[in-house]
Amino acid sequence: MMAQFLDIKAGYPDALLFYRMGDFYELFFDDAVAASEALDIALTKRGKHLGEDIPMCGVPVHSAENYLLTLIRKGFRVAVGEQMESPEEAKKRGSKSVVKRDVVRLVTPGTLTEESLLDARRHNYLAAFTVIRDEGALAWVDISTGAFHVMPLPPVRLGPELARLGPSEILMSDDQDRDYAETVSDFGISLTPLSRGSFDSTGAQDRLCRLFKVSSLDAFGTFTRAEVAVMGAIVDYLDITQKGKLPLLRKPVREAADRSVQIDAATRRNLELTHALSGGRAGSLLHAIDRTVTPGGARLLERRLSSPSRTLSVINDRLTAVDAMVEDRATARDLRDALRRVPDLDRALSRLAIDRAGPRDLASIRNGLTQADEIAHRLQGADLPALMAEATTQLTGHDDLLSTLDAALVAEPPLLTRDGGFIAQGYDADLDEARKLRDEGRGVIAGMQTDYAELTGINALKIKHNNVLGYFIEVTATHADKMLSEPLSDRFKHRQTTANQLRFTTPELSEMETRILNAGGRALEIEKRLYDGLKAAILDRASELTDTARALSELDLATALADLSLAENWTRPHVTEDRSLRITGGRHPVVEQSLRRDGQPFIANDTDLSGVPSSIWLLTGPNMAGKSTFLRQTALIVLLAQMGSHVPAQSAEIGTVSQLFSRVGASDDLARGRSTFMVEMVETAAILNQADDRALVILDEIGRGTATYDGLSIAWATLEHLHEVNRSRALFATHYHEMTALAGKLSGVENATVAVREHDGDVIFLHEVIRGAADRSYGVQVARLAGLPDAVVARAREVLDALEKGEREGGSKPKAIIDDLPLFAAAAPPAPSKPAIPEQFAQVADLLNTINPDDLSPREALEALYKLKEASRI
Repeated sequence: MMAQFLDIKAGYPDALLFYRMGDFYELFFDDAVAASEALDIALTKRGKHLGEDIPMCGVPVHSAENYLLTLIRKGFRVAVGEQMESPEEAKKRGSKSVVKRDVVRLVTPGTLTEESLLDARRHNYLAAFTVIRDEGALAWVDISTGAFHVMPLPPVRLGPELARLGPSEILMSDDQDRDYAETVSDFGISLTPLSRGSFDSTGAQDRLCRLFKVSSLDAFGTFTRAEVAVMGAIVDYLDITQKGKLPLLRKPVREAADRSVQIDAATRRNLELTHALSGGRAGSLLHAIDRTVTPGGARLLERRLSSPSRTLSVINDRLTAVDAMVEDRATARDLRDALRRVPDLDRALSRLAIDRAGPRDLASIRNGLTQADEIAHRLQGADLPALMAEATTQLTGHDDLLSTLDAALVAEPPLLTRDGGFIAQGYDADLDEARKLRDEGRGVIAGMQTDYAELTGINALKIKHNNVLGYFIEVTATHADKMLSEPLSDRFKHRQTTANQLRFTTPELSEMETRILNAGGRALEIEKRLYDGLKAAILDRASELTDTARALSELDLATALADLSLAENWTRPHVTEDRSLRITGGRHPVVEQSLRRDGQPFIANDTDLSGVPSSIWLLTGPNMAGKSTFLRQTALIVLLAQMGSHVPAQSAEIGTVSQLFSRVGASDDLARGRSTFMVEMVETAAILNQADDRALVILDEIGRGTATYDGLSIAWATLEHLHEVNRSRALFATHYHEMTALAGKLSGVENATVAVREHDGDVIFLHEVIRGAADRSYGVQVARLAGLPDAVVARAREVLDALEKGEREGGSKPKAIIDDLPLFAAAAPPAPSKPAIPEQFAQVADLLNTINPDDLSPREALEALYKLKEASRI
C-alpha cells in the first residue's frame, strides 16, 4: 500500500495527497505532518518506512469538503486519490492485491466548484497571463459558472486588472512568472507556473477548437497570439486538474479596455468599492448597495461595479430599466418575490458538466426553469424597456425539458445519487416494479417475524439486518436452549452467538433476502441510469440555460437597484458625452447609512467641475470637517452612474469618465521598503503619468509626508500639472492655504472649503462645502477633541500663537520664534481661577462690598438699591 501511495505522490510533489481508504482520506509522511498542523487534527503513525515510523492523519470522506476549504485557504493544493475498484474486485487478482487508486482531481484555489467551498455571491476566477513579443494578454474563467473572457493587456496594466477581477489563482509560463511574482503577491493571488508548452499558441488553438468543436476560432472574434496562448493555457490546466472532465465553458468573450472605466488598484482600495479597508465586505460600497436576491444577480452587480461602462447607450439602457422598476413598483415587487426562489443555475450546470453534481442539482435546474416560466408569464404583455424585454425573451423555450424534469423528480431529492429515491413514482415502469418488489419484500419480512414468533412462542423474536449477515433472526440468550433443541433446530439454523443474543436463519428467509437485495440494487441501478439521462438532456441545452440564467440575473439587478433607489431616495443621473460634472445634494452612500443607524443626518453637498468656470476644486478646511468624505462621494456617484444605477443626489449630470484616480489616505509598504511618503509619491506619479482629459482625479493632502516647504512645493506643482497637462476634472484637498492663491492664477481652478464655526474655543463642524478658502486648519481644536492632555493642547496654542504673530508682524522665521519660547513644562494644571468680573459690573461690585445689610434702615436700603441700579446700566 505504501508503495502505491509513494508512486501516486511522485506525480504530485507540490500537492497534499488525499489517499482514499474506505470511509477516510488518509495522508502520510510530510503530507500528514503539514495537514495535521493546518487542520489541527491528531497526527498518528502507521507502519514503518526505511526503519522509521510513518506519520499519518486522516479526515472522513463525508466531511472532506470542509477540510479542503481550510487547506486551500492556507495555500495548499490537494490531489484527491480515489479507489478505482472495490476490494472485492481487487481480491479477484489475488488475496493480497491492493485496490487500484488514482488521482481523479487536483483541487486548487481557482478550480473549486463545490457549493460549500464557494461564496455564492462572488465569482471565483482562474486567470492566465503571458507576454509574447512585447504583446501581453490576460484570460480568466470561472469554472463554477462557465464565464470565459480574454483581453489584450500590456504588462503595465496587469496590476489594475488583477485588482478589478480579484482572481484566486493565476497561471504564468515558468520563464515569466518571476517577472510578475511581486505584482501577483500584492493581491494575495496564488501563482501557478506552467511549462512553456501550455502557452504555445499553436497548440492552444488546437485545444480551443477541440473544446468548442469548431474548425477555427474566427467565429468567436479575432484574437492575438498572446490571447490564444492564455486561453489555451487555461484549458490545458483545467484538463490537468479535472483529469479530462472539462467544465462547461461558454464561448470566449473578448473585452476591450476602452469600454469600461479604468480604475487602478490604489483607487479601488481607497474608495472601498468591493472590500473595506479592514478587509471584509462590510463597510464597502458593494455591501451598501447590494439588494439582489439571487446569487447570479449578486455576481453581476459586483462585475458592473468593478467595471463601470463608458458606452453611453449601454449606460442609458441600464438606467432606463431601473427607471421602469422604480415607476412600476407592483411589477418590481412581484418580480423580486419570484426571483427569491431562483436557485444558482450557472453553478448547478457546471457541477453537472464535471460529474460533481447530485439529484439536488437536477432539482435546481427544474426549480430555476419553473421560476423563469412564472416570471415570463407575469411580464407577458407588460411595457418593458429594451434591456428587460430582451431578458424576458430568454426565459422561455424550455417546456420539453421542464416537463421531463417535473415528471421525473420528486419534490425534495436527496443529496447524493447513491441514496436513491429521487425519481418520482410513475416515471419509469421498470423502476416502479423493482421498488414494489423491494417494498413488498420488507412487508413480507415483517409478516415472517410474526409467524416465527408464533411458531417458537418467543414474542421477543426479531428479524434484523446488517451488512455482514444480511437478514437474520435474533433472540435473547435466555431462549437459547429452546431454539437449539428439536424440533426448532431442524428449521432454524444457528449462525452467530453474541454476549446477549443468538442469531439464526431459515431457508425461506435466505430466499427472501436474495429477492429483496436484488430488487433494491436493481432499483438503484435504474435510478442512476435515469439520472445520467436527465443530466445529458440538461447539458444538451446548456447554452440556452446559460442565457436564461443571465436573463434572470439581469432582471434581479434591475429590480434590486430600483429597490435601492426607492429606499435611499436616489435619483437617475443624466449621463452625457461631454465633460460636465454637476452634482446637486450629493451624499456618500456608505457614510449616510452608517449615520442613519446612529440616528444622525448626512449633510448633502454640491459639486461642479464642468469647466465653467472651473474643472478643478481646491478644497481647504480642517481635519474632521468631511473633506475626504466629500471627495470620495463625488467619485462614487460617478461610478454608480456609469454602472447604470441611480445615485445618492438630488440631481446629477455626469459627462462620462474614462479613468478614475484616487490618492486618499496614508499607508506604507514596509515589505518593499516604501515609507508612507514614498507610497504617496508613487501613486501620485501614476496619476500624473496616465490621467487624460476625461479622467476624474481625487487627491487628498499631497505632500504631507515630508517637510512643509517640500510638501507645499510638490502639491503646488502637482496641481499645476493636472491643470495644464492632464486637463482632468479634479478635487484637490490640502492644508496648504498658500495654494489658494492658484485660484487667481489658473483659470480652471476654484477655491472651496468646508464650513466650520468656533464657540468658546471649540470648533463645530458643519460639513457644508462652500465656495471660498479656509484661513485656518483648526488642528489644535481637533487635537483637543481627540483627547490630548490639556498641557499639550495649551502648549500647542502657545506655539501656534507665537508663529502666527511672528508671521503677521514681519515674517520672522519659525525657528527664531520657537527659540524665544520658554521650555515646555508638564506641570500639574493650575487650579481654576475665579472668573473675571465683566467691566460694566465693576462699580456694582465695589458698592456691594461697602454695604452691610444688617446696618441699613429701610430708607438707606432703598437708596442703596437705586445706586446699584444706576451703576449697573450698560
